[in-house]
Amino acid sequence: MDVGITLPGFGTDPVAHARHAEGLGLESVWHGDHLVPVTPFLDATLVLAAVAAATGRVKLGFGVMVLPLRPVAWAAKQVATLQHLSGERVLLGVGSGGAAHGEAAWHAVDVPFAERGRRTDAALAVLPDLVRGRAARVHGADVALSPGAVMPPVLVGGGGRAALRRAARFGDHWYPAFVPSRAVSTGVARLRELAQEHGRPVCGVTVGVGVALGDVPAAAVEHRIRSMTDYGLTEEQAREALVTGSVEQARDHFGRLAQAGADRVVAMPFTEDRFRQAELVARATVGT
Repeated sequence: MDVGITLPGFGTDPVAHARHAEGLGLESVWHGDHLVPVTPFLDATLVLAAVAAATGRVKLGFGVMVLPLRPVAWAAKQVATLQHLSGERVLLGVGSGGAAHGEAAWHAVDVPFAERGRRTDAALAVLPDLVRGRAARVHGADVALSPGAVMPPVLVGGGGRAALRRAARFGDHWYPAFVPSRAVSTGVARLRELAQEHGRPVCGVTVGVGVALGDVPAAAVEHRIRSMTDYGLTEEQAREALVTGSVEQARDHFGRLAQAGADRVVAMPFTEDRFRQAELVARATVGT
């Protein structure tokens, strides 16, 4: 199983964290994509470009790019450029956006919140050709971008039925977050059915998990659990999805996700000791 880790959204140098993760042998680093978030976030594309210039091996993940907030041609141009700058290390997590951050970002770019799913599907239908530099039909006109690039793997974010359908139709990976292993197993079974319907291979599975290892104040864990309920989880589901405790407990949790069908785990530390958390996560990868 591959294991990656998220970079801080703001307030500390993401390049330093990325170099640290690369030095620990972690597979990938990830950055969220928010225009008007509930907490400060730097732009994902620019952060990953800076990381690309400062690292040589670690993969660069969008966790996830909210496609319908952007004109698809601009999104494709950014992805192709980052592929060139990074030596083809991009992992393109994509999503339609959810309710947790509200509708302010959608108003800001004049995109109806209710149309986000349809716009995401429309973007995914043409994005690979646009990234590769091939002609694609966009808003009634043929568009070809240059220079083209290798299309990175597409990881479709979300844990619901719409995300599973989108992953089976367009994705290389399904990318849910905050889900227990049994939900991964159920999702994998559904992906097999949907892949058969679409005549596509079964996509892989990347799972995002909240992480706080070692001696962590109980108040920090409880605060995180309360914040996770904003994403539609019950308190019980949030507790089951979090990875806390010792390195051995984390290794067991990752192992259960692997048995359920996950190919990759993206650790999302939620405490201030992010360098230490990365070190503990790296230790937990041994044997997974």
